[in-house]
Amino acid sequence: MASNDSETLSEKPETPFHDLDHYLAIPRVSGLALSPDGKRLVTTVATLNPKGTEYGTALWELDPEGQKQARRITRSAKGEAGAVFAASGDLYFGSARPDPETPEAEPVNALWMLPADGGEARVVLTRAGGVSALLAAKESGALFINASVLAGAADEDSDEERRKARKDNKVAAILHTGYPVRYWDADLGPAQPRLFAVEPGEEQEPGKPATVDAAAPLKLRNLTPDAGAGLRDAEPVVSPDGKTIYSSFNKPLARANSRSILVAIDVATGTRKVLLDTEGMSYFPGPVSPDNRTLVVLSESDTTPEAAPQVKLHLLDVSGAAPQTTGDAALTPLAHGWDRWPHPAAWLPDGSALLATADEDGASPVFRISVTGDGGAGHVTRVTADTAAYTDVVVAPDGCTAYALRSSYEFPAEAVRIDLASGDVARLPAPAERPHYKGSLERVETTAADGTRVPAYLALPEGATAGNPAPLLLWIHGGPLGSWNAWTWRWNPWLLVARGYAVLLPDPALSTGYGQHHIQRGWGEWGKAPFTDLMAITDAVVQRPDIDESRTAAMGGSFGGYMANWVAGHTDRFKAIVTHASLWALDQFGPTTDAAQYWLKEMTAEMALENSPHLHVENISTPMLVIHGDKDYRVPIGEGLRLWYELLSKSQLAADENGETDHRFLYFPDENHWILQPRHAKVWYGVVEHFLAKNLLDKDLPVPEELGL
Repeated sequence: MASNDSETLSEKPETPFHDLDHYLAIPRVSGLALSPDGKRLVTTVATLNPKGTEYGTALWELDPEGQKQARRITRSAKGEAGAVFAASGDLYFGSARPDPETPEAEPVNALWMLPADGGEARVVLTRAGGVSALLAAKESGALFINASVLAGAADEDSDEERRKARKDNKVAAILHTGYPVRYWDADLGPAQPRLFAVEPGEEQEPGKPATVDAAAPLKLRNLTPDAGAGLRDAEPVVSPDGKTIYSSFNKPLARANSRSILVAIDVATGTRKVLLDTEGMSYFPGPVSPDNRTLVVLSESDTTPEAAPQVKLHLLDVSGAAPQTTGDAALTPLAHGWDRWPHPAAWLPDGSALLATADEDGASPVFRISVTGDGGAGHVTRVTADTAAYTDVVVAPDGCTAYALRSSYEFPAEAVRIDLASGDVARLPAPAERPHYKGSLERVETTAADGTRVPAYLALPEGATAGNPAPLLLWIHGGPLGSWNAWTWRWNPWLLVARGYAVLLPDPALSTGYGQHHIQRGWGEWGKAPFTDLMAITDAVVQRPDIDESRTAAMGGSFGGYMANWVAGHTDRFKAIVTHASLWALDQFGPTTDAAQYWLKEMTAEMALENSPHLHVENISTPMLVIHGDKDYRVPIGEGLRLWYELLSKSQLAADENGETDHRFLYFPDENHWILQPRHAKVWYGVVEHFLAKNLLDKDLPVPEELGL
């Protein structure tokens, strides 16, 4: 995967996956926004900067009809994201690029607007704490932002003063009174999220001459001044008429526990009303019906060491016309006989049905769930028939067409048009072409000892035959509540397929898309059914004549890293193991992760002990590549440090009298649970390839030059 910055056209790689610089340069599409009239469709595209050190984002407009080529509509060094159409057709987005009218100001993520009838984008609102997210009502001109406020600030001026004082005095300390204190890679506090209504302001100097396009002043009205940390990690929705915002709201409980209740915020008064608050349950808002009368609600039961969570859809009458009921009695079950974990996406304009996505047997299709008539409420129909994963679903005003982002292991996210009657899917002209790869993708499966089906994807290199069998890499997904069903930039199989490896992507026990039983059979017993499922599918695949059973490796990140560690201590069948951001000592991990309250509900101390990989370090005879980032709060660096020390001191490949070992530790001081910086991603893949080649192919490939070794 070496690169040459001065390569000629004749020296270009066979595919972008044969060269890491080319791979990292593939444009990446995310997000989708549709104008109220259905005539404009906007997405965000990330591209690599000329130095190859970071990604910049820009907004692109796509043709909903699929006739015109995509066109870029914003351009700046700081990038743009979070596009939202207002009812007027104006396009709002966030960007930290300098305001042309105040270029000397320190850049923060401000609110920008691109007029519906054309013209340059302009800043319409800026604040010291920046803007986090945008919300727009579909039928009114109401616009809202989610933004952070220092907890002690009385108003926007006070917030700005306090921020300046902390910065000028170089104070980073945070005093906590509750839990959690950090999240993924972010320290929580002292700022807290708030919801603001964006409203017309007062003219500063009325009566002065101005051009007809003079920007009207805007002001913010804090709708949630007393929210505390309640809106942390919330994803609010606004009713089409702009009168109500529905949101999950974090409710602290005893012993540093918490759960999410459902609240309604009256936009006119800022009054917050609790709609759902039931012990043992968390609630999250879905979309509001076109007539503003019905809210989709997603419920999730609290986990216990014995029971996995259950995720269900409901309808909640928010019109005020129904008899007054409280709690779960106010909820109408929706598709509760459907054994999947749905993600509600959008209502059809006539209110007859809801579109949702859900993991389903190695895909994540779009489903139609009837709300009234048409087979009865709760009737589920699969709309898209392919094996792709769909996200960001939006519906056209005529209710006949939807748009979404679609990806699979054959292509990264791309915008598509979906005919809701036929299920036909058409790719829209895109900002970039699909990257070409060499190899093939198959769906394989086996049967576990208890009779459960264990499915997987198998990516094969070109030329893998009985006469030339490919070495096999077992890749174990994270979560563990997830599935291999969509394109991934961080664990992309085609990079290793391009080097001649076959890559196996299984969905063992705990994976989503196969029903509640598939999740439950691995719950609290990570080292049992998930492990035996992985070994069973590996056993089946290595029997193929195009796979070399003598050259295999196992790899995984997060929970997948946990499983890689467990595999290392329970079998010597693999020649190498790569473990990234992995759980090692469960008694240590539980209290130190950023979500200890969740972990401590998932396993008892006895279960954690029974399933902890670190207790089997003496059995490890396979070379391991340990990878960890210091800014990882979900799986703290202590897991990687302890794993590394115990491999060197206790494993069967412990450091010898000269301090030498076959194990390796790739450490990123400034990365988190994921490796996000492009150059670090290049190093990650380069070191992985070096380690695999040495242990599976007996080749001594150079490590990336960027390491300075």
